[in-house]
Amino acid sequence: MNIFDEIITYNKFIMSKLLLVFILLFLSGLSSMQAQQKDSPKLVIGIVIDQMCYEYLFRFQEKFGKDGFVKLMNGGTHCRNTQYNYVPTFTGPGHASIYTGTTPNNHGIVGNDWFDRNIGKNVNCVDDSTVQGVGTTSIEGNCSPYYLKANTITDQLRLTYPNSKVISMSIKDRGAILPGGHLSNGSYWFDYSSGNFVTSSYFEKELPFWVTNFNAKKHPLNALTQTWNTLNDISTYTESGPDNAPYEELLAGKTTPTFPYDLKAMSGGLPTYNLFTSSPFANTFLADFAIESIYQEMLGQDKQTDFLCISFSTPDIVGHAFGPYSVEMEDLYIRLDLEIAKLIKELEERVGKDKFVLFLTADHAVVPNPQYLIDKKLPGGFMFKEANMIQLDEEIKATFGADLILTVVNNNIYLDHETIDVLKINKVAVENLIAERVSNWEGVKCVFTSEQLNNSSEDNSWRDMIRLGYVANESGDLIYMLEPGFLPKSSDTEESRKGTSHGSAFNYDTHVPLIWYGKNIKKQEIFRRIDIIDIAATLTHILYLQKPNATTGEPILELLEK
Repeated sequence: MNIFDEIITYNKFIMSKLLLVFILLFLSGLSSMQAQQKDSPKLVIGIVIDQMCYEYLFRFQEKFGKDGFVKLMNGGTHCRNTQYNYVPTFTGPGHASIYTGTTPNNHGIVGNDWFDRNIGKNVNCVDDSTVQGVGTTSIEGNCSPYYLKANTITDQLRLTYPNSKVISMSIKDRGAILPGGHLSNGSYWFDYSSGNFVTSSYFEKELPFWVTNFNAKKHPLNALTQTWNTLNDISTYTESGPDNAPYEELLAGKTTPTFPYDLKAMSGGLPTYNLFTSSPFANTFLADFAIESIYQEMLGQDKQTDFLCISFSTPDIVGHAFGPYSVEMEDLYIRLDLEIAKLIKELEERVGKDKFVLFLTADHAVVPNPQYLIDKKLPGGFMFKEANMIQLDEEIKATFGADLILTVVNNNIYLDHETIDVLKINKVAVENLIAERVSNWEGVKCVFTSEQLNNSSEDNSWRDMIRLGYVANESGDLIYMLEPGFLPKSSDTEESRKGTSHGSAFNYDTHVPLIWYGKNIKKQEIFRRIDIIDIAATLTHILYLQKPNATTGEPILELLEK
């Protein structure tokens, strides 16, 4: 054998060894992948409804069809005592807590907005000036999960199994970005400047072709030529108050808060997308986009579990304007039931009836309009901040010789630390004075200083809920809490007494639906208390994952028992 034959023989030997190693590695990886998948669903769908009261499931049940909310309630696990265990109960913290399995003091999303001392202005929970919009030139695209300090269950799935796909979507940017987490394959939200679904350079360099094609259909523009009328005869909407109620805000172009809503006339033929997102057509738009993503991204079509996050924002937009006892809200939920039914049908046909797991919950509920409560002789009212703050500022200046309050955001009072340090003022004395005065404002239940939130061991359930929503370098120096049924307003005007909001520690804001449906999910009702942070903790076992890094919730054992 000459030297060339020896070289050829040696190379064949090396190649055969490499091929053997490759085959063994491939089989090992395949075995690992199949082991993870042996009992996991092919697709998990998380549906978050922005502003849904628990009782809507029952109040509107006779108006629902059999294939939407009712199908989930009757065919799955219904957790009937699901609560938020912290304040504030807002959209950003809610979505972050659902998907991280922990509270704002750990994941860092302490509100939709908060005051950033480093730059001296308010920031949004998904703001990120270091990224650019993709699919838009608007600043609405400059968003990412930058402020989210903990991993989501979707991050954990992608971290453990990189071939898994995570797709998230919402009308609101925060409703899309926070559920999808840091490792999302695609997070999409609605751009009010273009009427399109967009993303940012944090996630992708360009929109996928299927998103561009979906946008090209111009669904929002088409919807603005339509009229929103009640789906059923308005006389049958007996679960709501009168259509023309004095507690409701007016949508642009209307003189009364009543049906029908002729969007073409109201918008004057212009692309007034805030009217579009204030209509049920936006829910249809989002549901259709979700279904398109299932097909185009091939979700649930291989052996690796995928995750689809859907957040319906329009219920919150409509709920703020009209309140929980409006005909508008009832009709919106009757129509949303049809969208849920449509999604379930597509999932059962495309993925398979026993191959997906779906959970449905809400990021918060809502308080009835306080004026409505007053007129019903129930506890409630308004705390008018502007007049109170003027008086407080004057007393602080008289006592300490300087204006020491920078701003008030979401019942958080931020002090001027720099001035306090320069003038060598005792910060604790400032906090104590403010706490004493604010506690005497009409509608204020209690006030907690940073000293109490950071150091006090006093047993106080309200303080504990605030503490779970508190981050020292993001939250205020004092946080006050209002009495049940009260809302904060800037000043007392006719308009300020209309509409409603949320954010409190009370059951009308914290008690939300939670239903599980699909593969290995038993038909049952659970009445013990379940915290919202238990959702991610439960998903870790459904998906055979490590808990996300900061998860503090506990798994729902009744759901996991075979």
